[in-house]
Amino acid sequence: MLFYWFLKFMAIGPVVKLFLRPRVEGEDHVPRTGAAVLASNHLSAADWIFMPLSLRRRVTFLAKAEYFTGRGVKGFLQRAFFAGAGQVPIDRSSASAAENAIRTGLRILREGKLLGIYPEGTRSPDGRLFRGKTGVARMVLETGAPVVPVAMLYRRRRLPLVGLHLPAVRVRFGPPLDFSRYEGLAGDRFVERSVTDEIMYEIMTLSAQEYVDVYGAQVKKSMEDTGASASEVVSRLQPPVHEAGDRAPESLAG
Repeated sequence: MLFYWFLKFMAIGPVVKLFLRPRVEGEDHVPRTGAAVLASNHLSAADWIFMPLSLRRRVTFLAKAEYFTGRGVKGFLQRAFFAGAGQVPIDRSSASAAENAIRTGLRILREGKLLGIYPEGTRSPDGRLFRGKTGVARMVLETGAPVVPVAMLYRRRRLPLVGLHLPAVRVRFGPPLDFSRYEGLAGDRFVERSVTDEIMYEIMTLSAQEYVDVYGAQVKKSMEDTGASASEVVSRLQPPVHEAGDRAPESLAG
């Protein structure tokens, strides 16, 4: 716990704020107390750094277990860093990995904490917003926690005189989403899909990303197997691609 605040206020935090100066919008939408899910798009490995730095409260993320199992000095330092930075290990290699992740997320929410989630389940392969997995919906329906949609936005920024290019980062929080109307319906796959799609629609609106109704992990796997680009894979799996501002995809419209 102390290491988390050390990283935030004395190590990583000051450096990030000095050189990258991330802009934050809508942080007042995040509850000051109690459980909540922060559901974000996932464009960069640094997303989990910029979002927590923009809030006063600690954010806990679910991370792959490999970050915690390294050996030697490097493994120890990596394990200490991720544990201290608010990451909770999840074994994604077993058949029950998804269930284990959901149970861990439920525990974190029932402890009244902020849980950071990337519903896409993986980083975007090409900058678009991909279909959300329904685990976030189950956790929300079982705990009654509100969902705060989050958009991470990046663009290149040139430093005057120096000539270097650094990312200009913006973290945008949307109004909390309340799904109490579905109380008692956890486990209903149609309800969970509807809740997940509503969350993804709000993220799409905040981020202005194109939405693709295909799982990002599915696209990445096909890219590895065939050598095709993300656009080529998506065009085979789902030809129409939608942009924020257009009519919402049918799966997001309800």
